Amino acid sequence: MMLYPPLSDLVQKVGSRYLLVNLIARRARDISGVAEDNGIHLEKKPVSTAVDEVYTGKIKPVSRKPKI
Repeated sequence: MMLYPPLSDLVQKVGSRYLLVNLIARRARDISGVAEDNGIHLEKKPVSTAVDEVYTGKIKPVSRKPKI
């Protein structure tokens, strides 16, 4: 089974698999929460929507400097 978009393309856009997983999980939780709060029925799964947003460049990771 072929995945679309390819995982390698997603990792290149974000920088690492760890960051990709965290970015998609956070965004999917946000999408799900907003839909639940507003009583909206989602046609696509939140994770699929988040993956599409990363692939199209709608969301990108934010680099933060650690507080010391």
